[in-house]
Amino acid sequence: MEMIPLAQIHGVDDLRLAHVVAPECGPDDVVVRVRECGICGSDLSYLAIGGLTGPDTPMPIGHELWGQVQEKGVNVNSVDVGDRVVVQPLGNGSNIGNGGPEGGFSPLLLVREVATFPDAVHKLPKGFPAAYGALVEPMSVAQHSANRVSAGPSDKAVIYGAGPIGLSLLLVLAYRGLKHIAVIDLSDKRLDIARALGASVFRGDDLDLAKRLTDLHGSTSFFGMPMPGSTVFFEATGVRGVFENIVNIAGPGSRICLTGLHKESATVDLVMLLAKEIPIIPAMGYEQEFSEVIDMLASGKVDPTVLITHHYSLTDIQAAFAQAKDPHHAVKVMVDCQS
Repeated sequence: MEMIPLAQIHGVDDLRLAHVVAPECGPDDVVVRVRECGICGSDLSYLAIGGLTGPDTPMPIGHELWGQVQEKGVNVNSVDVGDRVVVQPLGNGSNIGNGGPEGGFSPLLLVREVATFPDAVHKLPKGFPAAYGALVEPMSVAQHSANRVSAGPSDKAVIYGAGPIGLSLLLVLAYRGLKHIAVIDLSDKRLDIARALGASVFRGDDLDLAKRLTDLHGSTSFFGMPMPGSTVFFEATGVRGVFENIVNIAGPGSRICLTGLHKESATVDLVMLLAKEIPIIPAMGYEQEFSEVIDMLASGKVDPTVLITHHYSLTDIQAAFAQAKDPHHAVKVMVDCQS
């Protein structure tokens, strides 16, 4: 009986590399040999709260991954053994790495019911850079956010948060033709990356932030009061105060995309929201975006590897998570699941 390592949450800040029986491939399933899996902000959140499965059930984690088909069931026609693939962790209803029975921080991953849900595993095109594979999932989150607010070339965008999702948004919006994109954060490391990608960057604690945005995007009038002419705001921090400030700073007719995972309630001035006619549009997960992002990255016009700041082996999973918790030095931490 083959045993393999699998990263599991056993409680608050209790991450362990357990050894479990290797998965068996059923007639409708696929087993993927995982090459790389990225650490997501939601992974850090799950660890901080002790997981989603309760104190008596360890929670496997990891959902940003790519690999190769190791084995496929007789009923699976969408992929073949040896194909390079990315896994859509919500595509088959198993919630891989998100409370389901499987997680991606392991050398082998069972993807269930691919015969019924072929979009749970997406084949990568020939020539697709391997280094892009584990970034398809976070880029799909960003693509979904941009889709939700129909972001287009005429928009003047502001991204709050230069973490993996915020920077992915920057890449997606630039690919769509948006110019003069503003990125706001408190980490100089992350702002440096955003600047290198062509964004105008500002610190979130800048008391003149509204003026900076007005200088960049022009102004609009709200009952005679000048406000930034920015047309779409992406909240990718998950910080209550940031969201509340966006509602205050946003000009009339603009729109707000709520992308960050918030852990507490926010207070919103509904009269102000009504008077400005500002829609708040939440964006969580993805739908058709995996295919869109694979096409985007295959075009050669977007290089997402600038997001990757650190690499670790699976045997060093605790060190990898410790690094990922440091926003002033890390952006995307990748784990090699074959070492």
